Amino acid sequence: MDYGLPILLAQGAGGTLPWLVGGVVLVLFAIVFAVIALMYGQIWFQAYMSSANISIYSLVGMSFRRVNARLIVQAKIMTIQSAIGPERQTGITTRRLEAHYLAGGNVPNVIRAIIAAHRADIDLDFDRAAAIDLAGRDVLDAVQTSVYPKVIDCPDPKRSHKNTLSAIAKNGVELKVRARVTVRTNLEQLIGGATEETIIARVGEGIITSIGSAGSHLEVMESPDKISTAVLDRGLDAQTAFEIVSIDIADIDVGQNIGARLQADQAEADMRVARAKAEERRALATAREQEMKATVARNRSKVVLAEAEVPLAMAAAFREGNLHGSASNGGASKA
Repeated sequence: MDYGLPILLAQGAGGTLPWLVGGVVLVLFAIVFAVIALMYGQIWFQAYMSSANISIYSLVGMSFRRVNARLIVQAKIMTIQSAIGPERQTGITTRRLEAHYLAGGNVPNVIRAIIAAHRADIDLDFDRAAAIDLAGRDVLDAVQTSVYPKVIDCPDPKRSHKNTLSAIAKNGVELKVRARVTVRTNLEQLIGGATEETIIARVGEGIITSIGSAGSHLEVMESPDKISTAVLDRGLDAQTAFEIVSIDIADIDVGQNIGARLQADQAEADMRVARAKAEERRALATAREQEMKATVARNRSKVVLAEAEVPLAMAAAFREGNLHGSASNGGASKA
């Protein structure tokens, strides 16, 4: 019996199996490579041509970490193209950008803020910018406000629904004032610093105090800049996220004469009190008069009672003979 043919077939199958497995692995590898190339090829090539130093493995890892790879690449490219410094100097690495993204930060806004600060020669590193962003502040707007100061109305009609501040000088005349405060962002105190509402409240309080210490409203009308200087010297921007550049009195109007009105009201109140006291005295006098009339009537009644007792006493004397004896004794003594 010839067993040569089955042996040859078995040897042939054993020799082709490794090639078959290798071919399958190559095909799978090619498929995976094609998928990766289709998904990340364009992004990686863009990063490579921009010298962003982001590997294809980092891009794949971002997908597993649920990070927007395109956003991170764009942020890294902005950092490189803006020439703010090498990666080891700025500390803006791919890992740190991913960490800020996963923490809920606005990565493009932070990078734009750092670039704007670098252009304006403002000291702002990635750590501070990221902290400001995670604190809920718009770091890009803060940098822009630091470069281009903004103007705040005092009072702010949108917040307080008032157009002017009301202050009274020592002579009692009311002044209605509207001020404009120019501020720039203080990046060092942006985290934890007070906001615009505090600035508006402090400036309004300072203006009212300055006008209240003025001897006359005419002094304020003649030199409104004295108010601005006095308020500015108080350091109202302490512990706030802003630095006050200037305070300008935009409008000032004369209101009511509060002092005169208060004096008139006080005089009227005093007159009412005097009337009440006079009415009280009149009522007391009337009551006293009635009391005196009652006393007179009581005394008259006593006199009437006394007069009524005289005839009775005389009758009693006649009955007892005292009245005659008294008369005889009187005649004898006369003789």
